[in-house]
Amino acid sequence: MKRVFIDGSAGTTGLRIRERLEGRDDLELLVLPEELRKDPAARKEMLNRADIVFLCLPDAAAREAAAMVENPDTVVLDTSTAHRTAPGWCYGFPELSPERKEAVRQAKRIAVPGCHASGFIALVAPLVAAGILPAGALLTCHSVTGYSGGGKKMIAQYEDAGRDPLLSAPRQYGLTQAHKHLPEMKVITGLEREPVFCPIVADFYSGMAVTVPLFQEQLSRGCGAEEIKNVYSRLYRGPVVSWREDPSEEGFFSANALSGSDRMEITIQGNEQRLLLMARYDNLGKGASGAALECMNLVLGDPEDKGLE
Repeated sequence: MKRVFIDGSAGTTGLRIRERLEGRDDLELLVLPEELRKDPAARKEMLNRADIVFLCLPDAAAREAAAMVENPDTVVLDTSTAHRTAPGWCYGFPELSPERKEAVRQAKRIAVPGCHASGFIALVAPLVAAGILPAGALLTCHSVTGYSGGGKKMIAQYEDAGRDPLLSAPRQYGLTQAHKHLPEMKVITGLEREPVFCPIVADFYSGMAVTVPLFQEQLSRGCGAEEIKNVYSRLYRGPVVSWREDPSEEGFFSANALSGSDRMEITIQGNEQRLLLMARYDNLGKGASGAALECMNLVLGDPEDKGLE
């Protein structure tokens, strides 16, 4: 039986991973007593005792914890931003290609993708790889997320009975164009420049919709919506990420339609002049804990959707 340790199990992602693992009888969950949760020696012992380690920590603490792992057989899955573009770490989005999936299976160090970045990369990376979208393309990305993506502090703000009335309307953030997901959005897609990124938090608990708008002229010569559909429909065949011909609801596309799910839907909408590349999923599912567990399943040789919703 494989042993699993979650370093940082008190945060939103860590709690979700722990809840899911507690329901599995094929894994032993290692847990530190509360009084030892921040004890460096006790943490280091657990980090090296485990077969699988999830790091659910701020970036600096995640780097520190990763450096504590000396057991060559321990697999580390980091849910923070710290290692997503770091040398020696495998980016944990297995659906991007058969080679990427095999790399995740074999990896000892896996960086779990960021929530916003997951949708953007799923939409853009295959098109750059296929030559449909030039690496030098100048792109914009809009992403609407539920407030749970902001962690415990933001959840408390939104669920406070006496909250600020401004929280009832969608709020755009990342206004300085320095969002922490931007490096992976560039590196993993193969783009030469980061997109203009417009993340928006709204008054619902969980769910996410990511949109990349395109003019036909931004695509390589001779390419259009049909070529994009062909790439997506061949690549995204489930069980976690799937192509959908038209997942809209009477002309609308709800960001929380997959709340509570670990799936992701990919689609393209628009017309002959203007296109919308669209991804929909749960920021806490395929955007966080679900993605981490999917990577763990691959490492263990299990079906990738084992234990997922």
